[in-house]
Amino acid sequence: MQDFSLSPHATDDDKLHEECGVFGIFGTDNAAAVAALGLHALQHRGQEAAGITTFDGKEFYTERHIGLVGDNFSKAKVLGRLPGRRAIGHTRYSTTGGSGLRNVQPLYAELATGGFALAHNGNLTNAMSIQRELQRRGSIFQSTSDTETILHLVATSRQAALVDRIVDGLSRVEGAYSLVCLSQEKMIGCRDPFGIRPLILGDLKGAVVLASETCALDIIGASFVREIEPGEMVVISDSGVESLRPFDSRPSRFCIFEYVYFARPDSMFGGKSVYQVRKRIGAELARENGIEADVVIPVPDSGTPAAIGFATESGIPFDFGIIRNHYVGRTFIEPTDSIRHMGVKLKHNANRPVIEGKRIVLVDDSIVRGTTSLKIVQMMREAGAAEVHMRIASPPTTDSCFYGVDTPEKGKLLASRLSIQEMTHFIQADSLAFLSIDGLYRAVGEVGRDEECPVYCDACFTGDYPTSLTDAAGSGPVRMMSHTTDR
Repeated sequence: MQDFSLSPHATDDDKLHEECGVFGIFGTDNAAAVAALGLHALQHRGQEAAGITTFDGKEFYTERHIGLVGDNFSKAKVLGRLPGRRAIGHTRYSTTGGSGLRNVQPLYAELATGGFALAHNGNLTNAMSIQRELQRRGSIFQSTSDTETILHLVATSRQAALVDRIVDGLSRVEGAYSLVCLSQEKMIGCRDPFGIRPLILGDLKGAVVLASETCALDIIGASFVREIEPGEMVVISDSGVESLRPFDSRPSRFCIFEYVYFARPDSMFGGKSVYQVRKRIGAELARENGIEADVVIPVPDSGTPAAIGFATESGIPFDFGIIRNHYVGRTFIEPTDSIRHMGVKLKHNANRPVIEGKRIVLVDDSIVRGTTSLKIVQMMREAGAAEVHMRIASPPTTDSCFYGVDTPEKGKLLASRLSIQEMTHFIQADSLAFLSIDGLYRAVGEVGRDEECPVYCDACFTGDYPTSLTDAAGSGPVRMMSHTTDR
């Protein structure tokens, strides 16, 4: 969770980042180990920190660590400190600039109803306003997390039962949330009324599973049951799974960028394979923005399925012209300007025999600031490309996301201030083209985008936000409470 702003942060890979993944399991031996496996499958949703909370029937136990899941939860010593048959977990992404252990989830508190742990994927758009009100009433916040706002709302609710307290608290918040909660008797999952962020229900030999994506079910051998529906709350106890509908019904506005980039390709949403959707995106891109060329090259790894679809539809051969080094992370030390200027080459290197003398089509999922695209194009020219044509498997990213995605402020998004022609000049490509918004909708199975009632959240492309943006209203440069970094 960022501090109180969505001002730009220096990133070394110029990508939008989904900020969280959540997981929960109720009713299995070694629940913490199962949760660790589930979080490992969700690692792509956040690489900054991870945490697990368990309950053994008497006590709650929590381990929260900075770093990757495998680096912190693979040892028997750590998992041994997390006994119990119930567990929830969280993995989070943090922007550069002061992440802190106090913001790592799950968050835990002793409430009037007993112990309560909470993991949250999403972002609240009125968290600052609520926090100020709670502080005036005496609430003391221990983190800079919008998730803690939910915790305080539950704690201060005048409802008696925990489920009613959660409903009461969530009735006051705006924005996106998929929650997994753990109490002494229950595990609770909940999705915001628009269903912006994902949450799915699974079964592991009678144990109930909640997770952000289906790939987390696959790694533990669980079966997919269904998606938690927008505005639905599921209450899981020894008696089974109870479904509640405590919020007003709204048209679904699931984040369409999950299909473009965020989700793992082997996950499923809405009965659709993310991998197959990405290939269809590439095919739509080829139909809309074909070009004469010799080879289609993906910008790895996120551009690969779309590049396959583009190549298949266009008849242009597909090849790997860029090789990615998977062992360079965001925290790679860059001590000098000369090393820092290597930039993209720390992660990507040109495969010269595929490129030299060729007219190439580069396929990537998006352009954010444009700095990475510029460096990739330059790399291709240095490797001897005769022409470099960039094709983007999404519409231009013109607006900031306020629903759980690390996004620069609008003025720092290249497409918000430059025309396509100006962007082409900026990245020094021979041509540049984006998928249309209707083309994106066709790829996910719609006829096109219904202007009156879009079925996805596509605000980063259209500026059409499904919820109010209370914390941002009238504040000039966008200032909101997010959930990645320290203040």
